[in-house]
Parts: sequence; structure tokens; C-alpha cells
Amino acid sequence: MDNINRHEIYQSARSSEHWQRLQMLSKQPWSLVGLFAQDDSRTTRFSVRAGALYMDYSKQCMNEQVLENLLQLAESCELTTRINALLQGAMVNTSEQRAALHTALRLPETATLNVDSQNVVADVHRSLTQVARLSERVRHGTWRGFSGKAITDVINIGVGGSDLGPLMATTALDEWADTDIEVHFVSNMDGTHLDNLLKHLNPETTLFIISSKSFGTVDTLSNAKTALSWLLATAKLRAGTGSSVLRRHFIGISANSEKMSAWGIHPDHQLQLWEWVGGRFSLWSAIGLAIAIRIGMPKFKELLSGAHSMDEHFAEADFAENLPVLLGLLAVWNSTFLQVNAHTVLPYDGRLSYLPSYLTQLEMESNGKSVTRQGDDIDYDTCPVLWGEIGSNAQHAFYQLLHQGTQQVSCDFIACVRRYRDNVQNASLQQQHELSLANCLAQSRVLAFGNAAIADIADVKVASDADKYKYYRGNQPSTTLLIDELTPHSLGSLIALYEHKVYVMASIWDINPFDQWGVEMGKQMAESVHAVMEQGAGGQFDSSTDQLLQHIKQLSQ
Repeated sequence: MDNINRHEIYQSARSSEHWQRLQMLSKQPWSLVGLFAQDDSRTTRFSVRAGALYMDYSKQCMNEQVLENLLQLAESCELTTRINALLQGAMVNTSEQRAALHTALRLPETATLNVDSQNVVADVHRSLTQVARLSERVRHGTWRGFSGKAITDVINIGVGGSDLGPLMATTALDEWADTDIEVHFVSNMDGTHLDNLLKHLNPETTLFIISSKSFGTVDTLSNAKTALSWLLATAKLRAGTGSSVLRRHFIGISANSEKMSAWGIHPDHQLQLWEWVGGRFSLWSAIGLAIAIRIGMPKFKELLSGAHSMDEHFAEADFAENLPVLLGLLAVWNSTFLQVNAHTVLPYDGRLSYLPSYLTQLEMESNGKSVTRQGDDIDYDTCPVLWGEIGSNAQHAFYQLLHQGTQQVSCDFIACVRRYRDNVQNASLQQQHELSLANCLAQSRVLAFGNAAIADIADVKVASDADKYKYYRGNQPSTTLLIDELTPHSLGSLIALYEHKVYVMASIWDINPFDQWGVEMGKQMAESVHAVMEQGAGGQFDSSTDQLLQHIKQLSQ
């Protein structure tokens, strides 16, 4: 689909009867209490399952008329064509003139996907074979450090998707780990992460993974340089070992092999990325090496398989039964039409502690845009501000705002149904899990229905100003996602679900979710500021920045 045709489709969708009807529907007073009172079958109609995931979206402020118009809006935006373009390797990343092939990273080895006359599936599986080879060497103790000792600790050095993806997945699947090798993650530029780790690790048995698509990210390379200095400080105490440090203690993952080689990464320890892999979509690639080391390659492949099953569901399911399509359309309804401009992700499972941070980057870096693919200014709200926390912690932190604050916030509740079933020796763990599930359901109920959620006060009105501090207004829209059981396969499906949700939202808004130009200028400015700091000069920038630099200089002397 060329840009002119796409622009015409967008303009048509923007002025379509479905868009206009949704604008009119958004202005009516929505009451979740009223919607449930009027319709006994609401929950049955507004729930859907795909594999191990069950989604109940009946607590959204919408009805059949809204859903019908959202589905028709998706059709008018040619969402089916856009989905096929994504999955078939078309140039969907228009500003960078390339495909976005994260779905190819989880295609089975028997599949074929030719892009520019190159079968990318074959390339992907060659890389995965290398991931298997290196991860098994580490896991089996045949990878030795400069002193001949087996590796006991692996540190993944990355930032953004090169950190958040493997960190989130490794934490979620840690109970599936079958090795004593510990995996750690370092991202902070200021060295806090790395310094705290190195104080407790043995340089003779520590392996570093440098994950950087460009192999030029200053955050990552500054940490890598410090790690190398730490290793050399010990290795030089042993005659003849300094030259083997780079080969024995570093693996590089990048699309730039020349820079990896120039830094000193041995060719046998370089894993390939491609320009068509965006950082926040990259955990399925060699960036997932840390995951494979911790849980083993067979389970890592189950993670890929779970994501692929969601890809197939996204491509094949009718929109009315399609989890990513429905989740994306509901997000558009909330943000663009109802102007609910804040969204929170609330997993009621400690294993998913990093999922909110992961989704914060996935959604806001992808869809935090204010121009269309053609560069036209957007005159409606796109991506909401997103944040989240483990639900049980959030209840004691920011639920006060959700229940009694002045603004609407849409919510995703996420919970796993089965857990601790095999732990017969500790029934209290099962009871704790049930308590967590009960809190998940209770909070979504109170957010939806407010004071009416409790039967004995359903008809009680606030009698005086003195009572108002106890009032719960309700009507906060939410979706509940229940996972049968957290496994590598179901986690893969869950992550892919949110990836495709982002793509659906972007397709309706006609924005490019695969670039992130908004982060580039800050990086460039940081280089200029750092150069001035090193020179000790002043008067280069605005008065505020110059004054702050002067203050730093005075305290640093």
C-alpha cells in the first residue's frame, strides 16, 4: 500500500460515519452500574479466549453499539491489510524505510518468509542455533573464564528493550530455571547497577553479554568499559591471562559486527541482530540469550512458540473474537474518544513484576506520536500515559487516586489462575495465591461500581459533606486478563498480545509505531553537554543549563 493510498484511507476513516458515530457515543453519560443492570448477558458477550488467555472486557464503558462501530472503524482503516503487511514483511516502518519483522523471530524453522529475496527465517534460525550453542556451553560449565574456572554469573548489559525484555521474561520464568548460574541485568548509565553487582561477584567466573543493536549506545558501552577494567584489574595479576579476558568473558549481540570486532568481541562470540528488529520487540532474538541461559533453549523455544500462536490468532481470528484487535480498539475508544488519558497495568502475580515497565516502553515509545505517517499533525489524543505495579503493592500506593481521584484511568488487571498446585507441603502458599486472585477481582469490581459494589450500601446516598471522604464513585474502565498458568508458552502469548495491541492502535491512528525519533535529540544534546563539562567551559547553552553546569563544576573541583 503506497503512502498516497494509505493517506486517503486514513482521511476516509477519520471522516467516516463510524468515527463520527463514536464521537457522538462518547458524549453520552456512561454508567457501568447501569450497563450491568440493563443486561444480564453482558459478561458473556464481552469476553473472549485465545489459548491460555481469557479476557473479560465487560467492565469497559461501552456497549454493543460502540463495539460495532469500533469494529467497522477497523475495517475502514483496512486493518486486515495492515496485519498482513506486518506479518508478510512489508515496509511498515515508513520513516526508516524497512519492515518490522519481530514476528519472523518466532516463525518455525519450516516456514519461509522472503524479504528482498532473502529468507529471513533461515537467518533467524542460524542465529538461534548460535544462541543454543553459546547458552549450552555456559549452562554445562564448559565455558571457562581466564583462570579456567566455570562461569557462575552472567551480566546482561543493555538499555531499553535490550534490558527490559530479557529482564522481564527471566524474572517471570525464574521458577522454570534449571541451572545454578545466576543472571543479572545492568542498564543504568551512572554505574549504580554495575558497581553494586561487581562488589559481590568473582571476576574469574563472570560473563558479560553486551546487547546493543548499534553497538554505539553510550549507556551500554560505558558499563561495558567499566566491566572490562574490572576484569583486567584481576587478570593482570596472573601472568599471561590479560589477552584472554575479552574472548573468555564477553559476548556481543548487535547488528554491527564491525563495531563488535573493533571493541574486541571475538567473532565466535558475536550474535547477529538485524536492522528490522526494534529494541522493544527484540527479546525473541539473540537478545534473549540471558533467558536461554537461565531456563534452557527448549523452554526459550516454548516462549517463541507461545508468541507465534498469538501471531496466528491475530492473523486468523475474526475481529470480534480477536484479543489483540479488541484490546487495541478498546484502548483507542478510551484514549481518543472518551479522553481517558492515563492507563495502568496491574499484574496480581509477583513473577510479572517487570511487566508494567516493559509495557510502558512498548506502548509509549511506539505510540507516543503526534504526527501521522505522512507527517500531518494529529488533532486527537493518541497514546495515554502508562504506568503500573504489582497489584498488591499498588493497592497501598496509588489505588487511592484510582478510587477517589479526579481523573479517569483505564486499567488492565492480569492474574494467573493456577499456581502452587504441586506444593502440597505448604498449603498456605495456595491460600496466598487465592487471596491475591480475590483482591484482583475485588479491586476491578469496586473500580467499576464504586459504593454500589457492596450490597448493603448500594442504595445509600452520601448524606453530608462529612461522609464524602468515604465515597467511591466507580466507573473506572478496566479489562481483566486471566492466564490459565504462567508458562514459557503462555508468557510468549501474553507479550505478543500486547505487541499486536500496539500495532492495532497505531493502525487506527495512522502513526508509525516502529520508530522512536523522540529519543534522539536528547542523546545528541547529552554529547554536547558532556563535551562542555570535559572542557570546563561555560556560556554554551541557555542560562539555566549554564548555571547548573557552573554549579557542578564548582562542586567537582
